[in-house]
Amino acid sequence: MKEHTIRPELREWILSTVRSGYGPGDVLRLMKDAGYKEDQSRHILARVLNMPMTTLSTNIKESGKTYRTRHPEAPRQVVDGHTVRVGLSTERPVIRLLEDLLTGEECDALIGEASPRLQRSLTVDVDGKHQTDERRTSQGMFFRIGETPLVQRIEQRIAHLLDIPVSHGEGLQILHYLPGQEYEPHFDWFDPTQPGFGAVTARGGQRIASVVMYLNTPEAGGGTGFPAIGLTVTAQRGSAVYFAYDTGDQASLHAGLPVVKGEKWIATKWLRERPYQA
Repeated sequence: MKEHTIRPELREWILSTVRSGYGPGDVLRLMKDAGYKEDQSRHILARVLNMPMTTLSTNIKESGKTYRTRHPEAPRQVVDGHTVRVGLSTERPVIRLLEDLLTGEECDALIGEASPRLQRSLTVDVDGKHQTDERRTSQGMFFRIGETPLVQRIEQRIAHLLDIPVSHGEGLQILHYLPGQEYEPHFDWFDPTQPGFGAVTARGGQRIASVVMYLNTPEAGGGTGFPAIGLTVTAQRGSAVYFAYDTGDQASLHAGLPVVKGEKWIATKWLRERPYQA
């Protein structure tokens, strides 16, 4: 098929539309409404997002309904008989402090199940592959979705609390930090301008929210910082910080602050706009 010249304004429109939270299928439908032919639209979108045509086609066919999470409101939410207190709320960015999301017994059990499988923590690179990153100095591991009865129970609780299917979550990640270890400021959403954006979002779309659960209380340090708004959430055993974001949301910049004394254990759940395929 003949290569189409992509006008700069069309390229910028595609990127800004994706940054706003629209999936490739939504962009294709908008381009069709604007008069573009389907094959032409697919080739243009694949080139702008650096996505293989086969990946794009599968992504569009299977994308289905896209979801956003429901933000828990104060003072408390009851999920299947479990009471979660909402101790802090902000709207820009959307942040909720979820107190008592986990019981002490659940925290200890997660640490026990994860400990034998810890390895140097990885990040996702621009091609969607896992790599070591000097900004992240912890050890960690991933559970598969529903891998154990405990993991399944926690995943169901989060799904009911945020009104999003379990299938939209990535596997639960457990991280262990020692004194001096941290995760420097970063975003959890994937940057549409990076070459591997198409590959990393083909398995479930963009990330839309994060839940960071504290499995212990460090003696000092180890909180989660949001530098754009000057907020630090203290790491307290059993509590969690939930934050939702749109693609390109600069206010969602956050960091796992250095552990000053003691150790820190956390469990992280990332949520996607569509069902996630590990």
